[in-house]
Amino acid sequence: MTEERVPFIGDHFPKSFVHTTYGDLVLPDAYKGRWFILFSHPGDFTPVCTTEFVAFQKLMPEFQKLNTALIGLSVEQVFSHIKWVEWIRDHLDVQITFPIIADGLGTLAKHLGMIHPTMGARTVRSVYIVDPEGIIRLMLTYPESVGRNIYEILRALQALQVTDAQHAASPANWPHNELIGSNLIYPPPRTIPEAEERLKQSQEGELSCYDWWFCVKKLE
Repeated sequence: MTEERVPFIGDHFPKSFVHTTYGDLVLPDAYKGRWFILFSHPGDFTPVCTTEFVAFQKLMPEFQKLNTALIGLSVEQVFSHIKWVEWIRDHLDVQITFPIIADGLGTLAKHLGMIHPTMGARTVRSVYIVDPEGIIRLMLTYPESVGRNIYEILRALQALQVTDAQHAASPANWPHNELIGSNLIYPPPRTIPEAEERLKQSQEGELSCYDWWFCVKKLE
């Protein structure tokens, strides 16, 4: 893996050979045909990270329904991950069943921009959502002091899949938007003729629009 810029939304996830608590994997190839969510944590045996891993595991059936795999990462050795997973099982009665990458040298974490310059070797709370073609579709980064909202990550994944399928966009707080509820938004017209046609469709009742640039599509 060569030194390149940090990948961004729309880029291919960089091909990476990783060692995990469930063996060696090649990313993104190992999940071809499936979505996957890669999330880094500052360190094993830390309280906030422990709550996050439990939360991810509790919602794992919901991610699986969406054809999505979970995979964690920190700049630690695999034996530390294994012992931490054992602690969570023995003390919190939760079995972590998704793999955790042991990125001991920080190679992948550095390439993905997960290491903040003021945090030494510790990774920030980064989230990458990657689609079945290995394309990065969403990125989130939280500071060390703020635990992630796993329900928001699940919601964002659902929104990505629905908007892909229906060629539309999702509003704020979807599927509980204050204006349009669970409905979606048509992409705005790109030309004057398209805008005029959109306005005509709205006037004739074929589309529900606030204006030609803001038209609503029912969730199918």
